[in-house]
Amino acid sequence: MADPAPPPFDGRMYRVCMPPDPNPATPKLKAPPGACDTHCHIFGPPDRFPFSDKRRYTPPTAPVEHYLQMLDVIGVERGVIVQPNAHGTDNRVSLDAIARGNGRLRGVGRIDDDTTDEDLADMDAGGIRGIRFEFVRGREGSSDLQLFERMIERVRPLGWHVELHVDPDVLIEHEAWFRALDVVCVVDHFARLHVKDGIDQPAFLLLLDLMRRDNYWTKISGADQRTDAPWPHGDVVPFAHALVEVAPDRLMWGTNWPHSNIFEMGKTSNDGRLLDLMLDFASDEAVRDMILVSNPARLFGF
Repeated sequence: MADPAPPPFDGRMYRVCMPPDPNPATPKLKAPPGACDTHCHIFGPPDRFPFSDKRRYTPPTAPVEHYLQMLDVIGVERGVIVQPNAHGTDNRVSLDAIARGNGRLRGVGRIDDDTTDEDLADMDAGGIRGIRFEFVRGREGSSDLQLFERMIERVRPLGWHVELHVDPDVLIEHEAWFRALDVVCVVDHFARLHVKDGIDQPAFLLLLDLMRRDNYWTKISGADQRTDAPWPHGDVVPFAHALVEVAPDRLMWGTNWPHSNIFEMGKTSNDGRLLDLMLDFASDEAVRDMILVSNPARLFGF
């Protein structure tokens, strides 16, 4: 069956993101065998996998071949493809990437009421192990609690987890709902907090409290976007240490490659340097190995 043609141009303009750094640095940290980058996005190529006409931006073409090359340079064996908003609920781009990874990759998908049971079966067979919900104020489809509850019940028999892309204020707003969730939940990117608001900000205290529950996990990813400080982003380190103190066995690391939503030249982070942040986030080698290897292996079934 031929791939569908891209949707016709409808006259709207989309902000265009910067591409990833094409020259990832060789990290000082030698990643242990089985290390996993648990957060990346694959975009296109759009002639095969068209971008959604409901997207908020136009990402760079970022095919899986480029992603795997980046992993090879920084010495990371495995990766997790997170279905991006720019492709909506058309998970073919992520499933294709997982298949091309030859066992190196797993995925997190996006679904809605139009997703069929057959689609879910195909996603499960293709390496999808969770679904992502968005809680970002002002975005279409964000914080649709009734939809999310329906989708949780649909994937519960598959044993998938739920990934929460959530802003700090929205985390606080829906605190009771998050506390009531009884499935495995993974919070993206330090709950998208900003470190300038302090280690005692309500959203981070709530995140720490949620992490004391066995069903909550957090990705210590996107550190470069949690701060205005230049690399090595030292003001993020206390937040990582606090999470390590609470639940080192439910933390994971990620690059957020290719760093979409960056619109200024020179602002895209270098993925090798992002791996080196782990030297500060977890100085104990055994804890680092847990975050980089055993935790994602357990959750994603590597």
